[in-house]
Amino acid sequence: MSDFEIKDKNLAEGGRRRIEWACREMPVLKLIRERFSKEKPLKGMRLSACLHVTTETANLMKTLVAGGADVVLTASNPLSTQDDVAASLVTHDEISVFAIKGEDHTTYYKHIQAALDHKPHITMDDGADLVSTMHKERRELLSGMVGGTEETTTGVIRLRAMAADKALAFPVVAVNDAMTKHLFDNRYGTGQSTVDGIVRATNILLAGKVFVVAGYGWCGRGLAMRARGMGAHVVVTEVNPLPALEAVMDGFQVMPMSEAAKIGDIFVTVTGDINVIDRHHFEVMKPGAIVANSGHFNVEINIPALEKMSKSKRLVRPYVERYDLEDGRDIYILGEGRLINLASAEGHPASVMDMSFANQALSAEYMVKFGSTLEKKVYSVPEEIDRMIARLKLESMGIQIDTLTEEQVKYLNSWEEGT
Repeated sequence: MSDFEIKDKNLAEGGRRRIEWACREMPVLKLIRERFSKEKPLKGMRLSACLHVTTETANLMKTLVAGGADVVLTASNPLSTQDDVAASLVTHDEISVFAIKGEDHTTYYKHIQAALDHKPHITMDDGADLVSTMHKERRELLSGMVGGTEETTTGVIRLRAMAADKALAFPVVAVNDAMTKHLFDNRYGTGQSTVDGIVRATNILLAGKVFVVAGYGWCGRGLAMRARGMGAHVVVTEVNPLPALEAVMDGFQVMPMSEAAKIGDIFVTVTGDINVIDRHHFEVMKPGAIVANSGHFNVEINIPALEKMSKSKRLVRPYVERYDLEDGRDIYILGEGRLINLASAEGHPASVMDMSFANQALSAEYMVKFGSTLEKKVYSVPEEIDRMIARLKLESMGIQIDTLTEEQVKYLNSWEEGT
């Protein structure tokens, strides 16, 4: 394979303009890039990244290159690539990119292998496909690894399972668990971009619809909040009593999916688990129900079961497939059950990805400095990095906050003073 595989280099100029537009909303990453350009903390490091190929990711790649890294980028989802962005990175920044929107399963994993052919010292993953493929099929590369970073809830779950089985061969920083990632990217980013993707794909009015959110983690919280803001009646389904109770306290109706399936107009899964919407749910859905996923993998909706229940299916709009069931009902699946916010829209707004990708860049730097001293397990982003990113974000917004006085610091560290 050549040093890149993209759809069309002629799309590059449009991609560059969109990358520059996103950069306007990423002041924290810009500050990091300026420092990286001077200090070159990633010099000599080969870095393979498996991420959504978007305008925001492009700005992260440019930051890593500014820091001295030799970078290869591949897609973390077959439908999330923005082809003009891939073309711009290859043409204007001479970064090797292996990503084509709509690529099939075989091509997707061929591109994963191409990123591994780079013989990385550092991996940057979004769902852990790069890391898991290395461990299963390219174990000869493990000895050269310094460490990795992981962007998503799904990926962190997979990596912690590997670590628990003593299978993980190098340390990984769970970028997803940084406060400046999940509190903002997962909540505000996923909430807005998922609604954006559904509306772009369907052009339906959300007001008055019964909108079922499966899962009330940070992504589910954000999605429920945004759907309610659009006038939908939001129902939450959960398996964990604590977030279920929180959803109730937040004013949402909570019930099992088996009951929600009977009343929902729109369903969105954001759990990271398999078959959250299954055959017995499809069996009781209303005609015309719309089903989408905003979790990382397309396993949350049991589409094979739906296909067995259907006499036919057809594409009725871009990213909208109609399944005609044997009993005469019709059900609509958005974006092939893949991440709808990236399949039919542009993913998270740049301003929230600014913090997420600042975490990625600084975690890569952290791995270069300390990876050799770390155990082979999953680590949280150091608190000082998390707080620094939050402070820089506030400063970029022109917002100042208080600082503790010496007296207040002494009081907080004392046990002697009471009422």
